[in-house]
Amino acid sequence: MKKPEQINVVALIPELDKMLLELVDGLSAEDWEKQTIAPKWKVKDVAVHLLDGNLRTLSMLRDVYYGEKPENINSYEDLIDFLNRLNADWVKATKRLSPKVIVDLLKSSGKEYCDFLATLNLNDNAEFSVAWAGENESKNWFHIAREYTEKWHHQQQIRLAVGSEKALLQEKWFLPYLDTSIRALPHHYRNVEGKVKELIKFSFLGETEKSWYLNYDNRWELFESVNQIPDCEVRIKDEFAWRIFTKGIGREEAISNSEIIGKQELGLKIFDMIAVMA
Repeated sequence: MKKPEQINVVALIPELDKMLLELVDGLSAEDWEKQTIAPKWKVKDVAVHLLDGNLRTLSMLRDVYYGEKPENINSYEDLIDFLNRLNADWVKATKRLSPKVIVDLLKSSGKEYCDFLATLNLNDNAEFSVAWAGENESKNWFHIAREYTEKWHHQQQIRLAVGSEKALLQEKWFLPYLDTSIRALPHHYRNVEGKVKELIKFSFLGETEKSWYLNYDNRWELFESVNQIPDCEVRIKDEFAWRIFTKGIGREEAISNSEIIGKQELGLKIFDMIAVMA
């Protein structure tokens, strides 16, 4: 049995940003106003949210300037409420920015953002933990991989809205997204009762089949390869997986477009897993 290894996407993020810039630079005025699967956000709103990600990272982690600090955060839900308010405030304030200004700011801030990430030691402790994976303390490699998933799925929201979503489903781009997001599985399944050596296989279907496993031994542990037959297998198409993990599809629709083989009660839990701060 083999556990998942460290993820290194530092060199991949500048390429992902380049794809974003090529995409948004070619959008029409009508494209910028198209609705995305994020109910409150159009394409322009998602683009400025990506800009906010660049600027906030540079301000907080590079410049050690935190601006508005959270107060009275006593739970995960309190933190989510705070972040949602920050996001909404930013999107409202940037309504006055033109698409050209947004693209120019994405170009300049994106380069500085990527340059900064390259200075981080992957094995040092990150400033912020990956809370959706249940971690109170994370290494920089996981924090950066989480940043990759943020950039990936928001760009994919734009692509889906304008009919260009297949590009990021290529395995070069999708596999790092999936490999990172799937690290939330043990935390997500923490309250699911299992039997010793019970095994769940999660298969994702796209250009090739990609699989991970949860094995129960007093707790659920994640593996990328095993040598036993699973008690349950969940088969999900790539095009639906990212939407499940980002609240971009209803649970019943996701289930109806997927397949569970074996113990249904073990497989169903993944369909309400979230790998974003939401």
